[in-house]
Amino acid sequence: MVKNKKLWGGRFKKKTAKEVEEFTSSTAVDKRFFKQDIKGSIAYAKALHKANVITVAEANRIARGLEEIGKALESGKLKLKGEFEDVHMNIEKMLIDRVGHVGKKLHTGRSRNDQVATDLRMYLKDEVVEIIGQLKGLQTTILDMAEANIDVVMPGYTHLQRAQPVLLSHHLMAYFEMFMRDRERLTDAFRRIDVLPLGSGALAGTSFPIDREFLARELGFSRISRNSMDAVSDRDFVIEIASSLSTVMMHLSRLCEELIIWSSYEFGFIELSDAFTTGSSIMPQKKNPDVAELIRGKTGRVYGALMSILTTMKGLPLAYNRDLQEDKAPVFDALDTVKACVDILSKMLASLTINKDAIGVTARKGFLTATELANYLVDKDVPFRAAHEIVGKIITYCIEHNMQLDYLSAKEFKKFSEKFDVNTPRVVSVEHSINSKDITGGTAPTRVKDAIKRARAMLKGD
Repeated sequence: MVKNKKLWGGRFKKKTAKEVEEFTSSTAVDKRFFKQDIKGSIAYAKALHKANVITVAEANRIARGLEEIGKALESGKLKLKGEFEDVHMNIEKMLIDRVGHVGKKLHTGRSRNDQVATDLRMYLKDEVVEIIGQLKGLQTTILDMAEANIDVVMPGYTHLQRAQPVLLSHHLMAYFEMFMRDRERLTDAFRRIDVLPLGSGALAGTSFPIDREFLARELGFSRISRNSMDAVSDRDFVIEIASSLSTVMMHLSRLCEELIIWSSYEFGFIELSDAFTTGSSIMPQKKNPDVAELIRGKTGRVYGALMSILTTMKGLPLAYNRDLQEDKAPVFDALDTVKACVDILSKMLASLTINKDAIGVTARKGFLTATELANYLVDKDVPFRAAHEIVGKIITYCIEHNMQLDYLSAKEFKKFSEKFDVNTPRVVSVEHSINSKDITGGTAPTRVKDAIKRARAMLKGD
């Protein structure tokens, strides 16, 4: 019989093939939560003592050994090895080498199935908190921009066609709302991550009297899982995080798309800092928005992570299956991608220049106040559909004569309807249009200032 060095190798007569070791090893991926694994194992050693499975001296010896391993791994003095399959087996082997026979007692009543689920949940909780904080920072940057540009009027668009004038601040605050919903989604998802599976064993629970409520308190979980089979095979929380991250990236991508458009020569609304753009290898004049384009491009990468996890889960019978090893690489990549994108976008936004004059010129072209003119007729008891038709004819007239609405005199307006009067030219001004939207959620300056003030208070209270 060939001696098998695997901790689970008692029933095997042959060594694991090298190719199988390499194919099945997840150490390169799950090594990033070695701290969570050590923390969970220290808590579990305490629980084993409480259950009278090991003595207090043994529990303390295990805890000290694990703490030493954690420091050695962090400093680089110890390295995880692929031959031990995953981070859990690596640390258990290191522990046995360090503390001897007592280290073999740590895994009593525990499976890698509930162990990895616990580690992953602990890791994701930390990551979610970090991303929520990053999004809050991005929102603060947006508020600063909105406050500094409260007097800038821009064209609002539908179908990428000029529609109605809005404050640039109002436009920016739309993204504040998107990122607030992202934070809310992540906060809500956190509640479902915050469930302790440890104590579920491989799938059926454990016959040792492990105090799971104690473990939850030790490891910072608000509650424990209610079904051992579900606990070890559930990855809904991973799917939910990947979904929430996909929505974050969608919002980042929409904002980046606008930055790309606005920074083009055709728009000229903004200028991106040299520090956040690159040049062309052949065209000396180019200043490319590569950072914004990469964020837009990386959105598909995060979407791919979500689809990968959903596909992995769709056909799995209860309970644990090795397929679940494939949950970590995509969600880790999604987390890394989102964190990098939010961080660099915040810095890019803070450094860009708003071309107020260029924006102001475009806001006064394109018949943006046509709706106000129709509404003016409605106030004069003209049915809206009739008013819409009248104003449409005025627009046609302006186009034919290369004019804007504010070029027309009261006398010219009256040619299209007797309802128009001397006050009509005032109605088609951009300022009147902006100020008239004095309703909650509207673009009137007083409303936008109130929205910024509320948003500041909201972030301060978080």
